[in-house]
Amino acid sequence: MTHNPYQSPQAYDLSPEDDIDYEYAGFWIRAGASIIDNLLYALVTIPIFVIMGSVGIIDVESTSIGMVDYLSSIIMASIVIFCWIKYAGTPGKRLLKLKVLDANTGENISVGQAILRYIGYIPSIFVLFLGLIWVAFDKNKQGWHDKIAKTVVVREL
Repeated sequence: MTHNPYQSPQAYDLSPEDDIDYEYAGFWIRAGASIIDNLLYALVTIPIFVIMGSVGIIDVESTSIGMVDYLSSIIMASIVIFCWIKYAGTPGKRLLKLKVLDANTGENISVGQAILRYIGYIPSIFVLFLGLIWVAFDKNKQGWHDKIAKTVVVREL
């Protein structure tokens, strides 16, 4: 990766062979992508759970809410991790022209990085959401989950 030392830390070329310029994605655009993702997730999963309940796959009366939440969390984690690895972002991120990339190479992230990044949401959220808010103040616009997994979220210019 060629890096101009005089270039702003906000924008640099992560992919010199393609001559595609990126800039770090800030807090608000990432929040917007997250809202889009959660709406899409709800639009997909709610009907699935309703259908599963109506055809008897899930016994609504005896299945605890905790079990449904657990299943929903596993499905969500799997989808998000798959999207980060395969498409460099979730649907919300891709709609807003954002990508989750390896901070060192500018390439798509590995399975290990994707899992670490997802797990990194736990401290990012549970410490008063400071790990997510951190994006607004960090020079590379990285949240704690990004720092843990050595990833960046960039916007295509």
